[in-house]
Amino acid sequence: MKKILVTGGAGFLGSHLCEKLLAEGNQVTCLDNFFSGHKRNIAHLIPQPNFELLVQDVTSPIQLSIDEIYNLACPASPRLYQSFPIETFKTSILGSLNLLELARNTGAKIFQASTSEVYGDPQLHPQPESYFGNVNPIGPRACYDEGKRGAETLFFDYHRQHQVEIKVMRIFNTYGPRMSATDGRVVSTLILQALQGQDLTLFGDGSQTRSFCYVDDTVQAMQLMMETSKAVTGPINVGNPVECTILQLANLILELTGSKSKLSFLPAGADDPLKRQPAIELAQQELAWQPQLALEEGLQKTIAYFQTYLN
Repeated sequence: MKKILVTGGAGFLGSHLCEKLLAEGNQVTCLDNFFSGHKRNIAHLIPQPNFELLVQDVTSPIQLSIDEIYNLACPASPRLYQSFPIETFKTSILGSLNLLELARNTGAKIFQASTSEVYGDPQLHPQPESYFGNVNPIGPRACYDEGKRGAETLFFDYHRQHQVEIKVMRIFNTYGPRMSATDGRVVSTLILQALQGQDLTLFGDGSQTRSFCYVDDTVQAMQLMMETSKAVTGPINVGNPVECTILQLANLILELTGSKSKLSFLPAGADDPLKRQPAIELAQQELAWQPQLALEEGLQKTIAYFQTYLN
């Protein structure tokens, strides 16, 4: 049994990770301030004897006896982080500092959930880990993009200066059950609009691309990354290399839900990336990982979740 801390553990991705770690017999501490996470995501875990919930902000110092740390603490919803940019940036930077100090003092391995947004609006396609990105440092998305970039800097500096064992993963678009209904992310938004008979809102002409990876595949990659040797620090891209336009996604959701909703096109958002596709050769090589669930099947599972949520 390992003692594992998951920050942001009540979030969409964090709750699935906590669930998996508990099922494998570990002692799991979930730290969350419920800024973007939800207690309902972990309600079924709270009665379990090996699960502990700490309601705390990651920007406050943390003292625990721990073996492994997964840092997932940061709002990933564009709607939320653009409404609270300072809090978002502080979470990435101060949160990383606190957790890296905890790892340094306890000897714990520490995983950073970084993001494809470190590549910004990429001029290289698909995006390999060697690409430095094209990020606007003063735009409305910078609090998240630059916050995650700064967190990566801190992780590698702690590794070089203090020999902290780090694992940095750049996670591309992940979807599945327990996504927030109000986070403004494209999969959850379009599914809810389709189920409620509302127009499906697309920004721009819908030609921008994303690569959608089902949550179970992403969680498996995270665990595989944590189990790698000390020499494997990352960053490693994790995502589905099958590219999909937002228009294609919207039409597939209409087909799977049987909705009669129409498409509504709105002006594109500032600094919204036009293309997003991971190069995953490094994940295949270092983790022996690649996504397993096809988009259609994953969307069916996610639609079923939101049907229950609405009822």
